[in-house]
Amino acid sequence: MISADQAAALGVEVPVGSIDGELRKLWEADEASTNASLMNLALYSEDPGSLTRNSEAALQLTKEHACRALLIAMDREAPETSIRSWITAHCHLAHGKKSVCCEQLAFLLSGKAVGRLRNTVFAHMASDLPLVFWWQGELSNIFEERLYRMIDRLIVDSSTWVDPLVGFERLGEAVSDARHRMVLQDLSWTRTFHFRLSLAALFDDLVAQRALKEVETVRIVAQSKHRISALMLLGWLVTQAEWRMGLELGLAAERAAGCDECFVFETREGRSVTARIEFDEEAAPLGLLELNAPGCLVSVQREAGSIYLQQRLECPGHKLSQSGPADADTDWEVVADQLSRGGKNSLFEKVCPAFLDLLRAR
Repeated sequence: MISADQAAALGVEVPVGSIDGELRKLWEADEASTNASLMNLALYSEDPGSLTRNSEAALQLTKEHACRALLIAMDREAPETSIRSWITAHCHLAHGKKSVCCEQLAFLLSGKAVGRLRNTVFAHMASDLPLVFWWQGELSNIFEERLYRMIDRLIVDSSTWVDPLVGFERLGEAVSDARHRMVLQDLSWTRTFHFRLSLAALFDDLVAQRALKEVETVRIVAQSKHRISALMLLGWLVTQAEWRMGLELGLAAERAAGCDECFVFETREGRSVTARIEFDEEAAPLGLLELNAPGCLVSVQREAGSIYLQQRLECPGHKLSQSGPADADTDWEVVADQLSRGGKNSLFEKVCPAFLDLLRAR
């Protein structure tokens, strides 16, 4: 169920069959100069209470990304089949007046959902515009071929999945469909962006480049709920450094030493590198990426609550310290960052095999 206050926050409730006509009335009564839309942005959740939360996310996202927002909540356990819909517009000010407004359509689907997500909701997309689909939570059986073939860019958050391996297997089927090329964006991967950028910047230094060939240990500190981001960060490092997965360390001894997840890799020169992931709930979502070579340390660190990353390089006779921006924390901010960067996400595809190897090792 949705309360009266929640329903009021979604705008005007209208019959599904009257949406187009009611939208025309909405714009005729509004003084906004522009109805802007560069894409269809769908926010989907199987939490019936998600609509008001996602309406606030849509309000924030439309400040920078003009779109038609479609909020979809699915109550699959409801005993009766029904659908409710609301319309509103998110308007942003310029010179004290409404300047640009983006349409929002909200749908609450209850009961059996066979075909209704496609036939009812997607009948109201803005034509000829790409569909960005933000799927929140576990991938259910509603994520099937006839749905994902409509999607141009799929956004998921694998950190929320009970069994990430199962989720990635389902995604693998979708992205490998040769008849439809869908770009996949995982928020767990997006959360590593500035860590990756900062570490790569440190290795522009010639001293750090020489030290990379002698790295002996890698240490990553993260909150446990961001374990997937930590594994993706390690997978990226392994892929870019061209290390091979070696034998896993004895877990009992390593855990006694404070290591939650440990791995061994082999470099191109035949040396071994030990990687340790430690979980700290008092740290930032991603708190530390540290590489140690004999006499040399390279690290990127974020203090809890800070909006900056601290980059550090310490080698004999050579030190470097600087700061840079950290990744966003809230989901909608991470989505906004990803939408701003766009792209085909080819690096994620390159890193995925190493990441999945790390995931399977657990």
